Amino acid sequence: MKILCVSDLLDPLVYSSAAKEYFKDIDLVLCAGDLPMEYVDYIVSVLNKPTYFVFGNHNLEEFGFYHTHETSGAPAGIDESLTHAHGASYAGFKVLKEGNILIAGTSGSIRYNKGLCQYSNGEMFFNLLKMVPKLIYNKLRYGRYVDIFLTHAPPRGIHDREDRCHMGFECYLWFLRTFKPAYMVHGHIHLYDLQEKRVTRWEHTTVINAYSHYVIEFGGDT
Repeated sequence: MKILCVSDLLDPLVYSSAAKEYFKDIDLVLCAGDLPMEYVDYIVSVLNKPTYFVFGNHNLEEFGFYHTHETSGAPAGIDESLTHAHGASYAGFKVLKEGNILIAGTSGSIRYNKGLCQYSNGEMFFNLLKMVPKLIYNKLRYGRYVDIFLTHAPPRGIHDREDRCHMGFECYLWFLRTFKPAYMVHGHIHLYDLQEKRVTRWEHTTVINAYSHYVIEFGGDT
């Protein structure tokens, strides 16, 4: 299975008339945040493949449609009545299944001001804990907790930066260590030098920065 991962940038190769031919063998699309929903809609329209997305800390015009409320200092509630729009499925703070692929997702970044979709490490940890029952169900039903962890922010110490805005979540390391996804796909960290490291193996998980676009071949990446 080939998976197209995108985040943070309207990639000219994806956002082009050649995309359908260039990505003709893609089976699944993962959008890791900070992308206009019109871009997500375009990808769905052109590639016509199952697509999942999370929100970042920008491009949040439609965030309120998927969350019942959010106040500074409190995690967002999930509005389960709207799970599918623009042809794509929202994976934020959920555990989902697409074919044989088990996906868990979270939205947002570390809190650096009072903006929307920002969380302290403790708040994000609380959001992760709410997903544990479904992860345990996966383990009992399918023999594993999750295959892909889709987020916007990276884990602390892997691909992140030292400025407050771009620090990763410490609790994501707990998630990786505990539930052992094969892949973690994140955005948020812009790669102005494309030679900069974007793939890191950490314990049981391959962590991938999806900035612009990146293709995973499930069972090996490209």
